[in-house]
Amino acid sequence: MGSRHLALPVALFTALVHGYASPGACSGQCVVSDPTLIQRSSDSKYFRFSTGNEISYASSSSIAGPWTVIGSMLPDGSSIDLDGNTDLWAPDVHIVDDLYYVYYAVSTFGSQNSAIGLATSETMELDSWTDHGSVGVASSSSKSYNAIDPNLIDADGTYYLNFGSFWDDIYQVPMNSAAKKTSSSSYNIAYTSSGTHAEEGAYMYKYGSYYYLFYSAGICCGYDTSLPASGAEYKIKVCRSTSPTSGFVDKTGTACTSGGGTVVLESHGTTYGPGGQGVYDDPTYGPVLYYHYINTDIGYADSDKQFGWNAIDFSSGWPVV
Repeated sequence: MGSRHLALPVALFTALVHGYASPGACSGQCVVSDPTLIQRSSDSKYFRFSTGNEISYASSSSIAGPWTVIGSMLPDGSSIDLDGNTDLWAPDVHIVDDLYYVYYAVSTFGSQNSAIGLATSETMELDSWTDHGSVGVASSSSKSYNAIDPNLIDADGTYYLNFGSFWDDIYQVPMNSAAKKTSSSSYNIAYTSSGTHAEEGAYMYKYGSYYYLFYSAGICCGYDTSLPASGAEYKIKVCRSTSPTSGFVDKTGTACTSGGGTVVLESHGTTYGPGGQGVYDDPTYGPVLYYHYINTDIGYADSDKQFGWNAIDFSSGWPVV
């Protein structure tokens, strides 16, 4: 558990932020980092995948829980031959051609020696997963990006994989028709020149005529050791475009490749550092933004991160929670 003596200063500056809804209810296993959600088509059961334990995953009858841990998706780790291949990160789940796909990252914290892999299953049951190894996205010190935080978007039958963290931030690469391998070169879709270029965790979602590029910005971790300056902690931002591949701008018209980004959710009340987000079309609530966050009443350690979610209102043309 995190250092509770830090709660007072956080409460003071987060109290200055108003207007955000509190996270939706969660019961059962709610400690999670970098969540991703899907419902199984056969029975509408929810499955939630997350960083750690060779991709830990859990199931529930509702987005609010109770969440029950199933186990590790790839208990033997990844076949990708890199350090970190038994400590898999940032999963992203989809259904493609009646198979459940989970993209994952292999890396170690702060390293640019990284790669993106894929596992598939027909049922998402324990021990049903096949590891396909690398999808063709990898990075080293010679690259301008870090090959972590994968996210697939199906743009009217054409697949693209978004990825990236710090360095030159967020990239995209076209995928083949099976969404298992890259089919062309990657290109930049979001970048900030300021500071440490702290943008990562892309998630692209289409609503109406726009593709919305959600991403996490700021410092994600280690809050129990050292809190960042007020406002420098994790938050969720968005840009949008009528194209899935370029032209993303924020609410002011600033390009996402030139530091643009409109804040969707940031620290408020006892919610601190929300990020690691995704969007899911929930049959009950409609579009839902899900994420992890620190509940300052519980603790500040990375192991204290909680699962949060909020319904999204797109009526203004921009997501509001």
